[in-house]
Amino acid sequence: MRVLGKSPAWQDAGGACSGYLVESAECVLLLDCGSGVFGKLRMARDYAEVDAVVISHLHADHMLDLVPYASALTYAPRHQPVPVAGWPGTSNPPRPRLIAPPGAREAFRRLSAAGGMREEHIEQAFRLEEYDPGDTVVAGDLEVRFQPVPHFLPTHAVSVGNAAARLTYSADSSPSDELCAFAHDTDLLLIEATLPRPERQGPRGHLTPGEAGEHGRRAGARRLVLTHISDELDAEWARGEAERSFGGPVEMACEGAIYRF
Repeated sequence: MRVLGKSPAWQDAGGACSGYLVESAECVLLLDCGSGVFGKLRMARDYAEVDAVVISHLHADHMLDLVPYASALTYAPRHQPVPVAGWPGTSNPPRPRLIAPPGAREAFRRLSAAGGMREEHIEQAFRLEEYDPGDTVVAGDLEVRFQPVPHFLPTHAVSVGNAAARLTYSADSSPSDELCAFAHDTDLLLIEATLPRPERQGPRGHLTPGEAGEHGRRAGARRLVLTHISDELDAEWARGEAERSFGGPVEMACEGAIYRF
């Protein structure tokens, strides 16, 4: 798994919001596609080679770069039906699967229209599938499963793996027994740790580093990586908070880092 972007809703300086590239023998999968992620993807891999994009929830920092991604799939010179600028032309431009939560089609249409695009801009560039949270989706040699977690709108933790290994991604979540159970015995738990302290008021939507560590311990995760953290939050402080509650070493997601599981 390669981290393309690990920022929360506001990007790090020079960074990107949520986006993680998972590669196996038979599948290239992009997990979330937040602000700035498409440019980071292009630095790591040919975007036309991505087999599937999985979206955890419909907040902008997890799906906004589907717009430029769709633009590239639609308008790039190499994807035109006739020769352009050295490209031979094609009648079969790539259309990666876009595996997104219920309500995604309408949300993507509103997003596209708000940006001055055709409403169908995203769904025509991708093969859109709205998943049911109880679904198991097969993508190449990977199985993708979902677990609703408490956030400000419907949000799903995501499990990606096969018989050999499994990654669990918390997406955005406040404290959740269900997340701990879903991540039980996972090889790598990629978990948000957005806030230095719980929200001041109102409903909760995020974890602190200490809570993230506790969730990792309760899940029995073999490896714990904190993400969705701003560069304005001291990384060593966050690591220390998480390690105390996890009871072992904790890693901090950083852009470009590769985690094998």
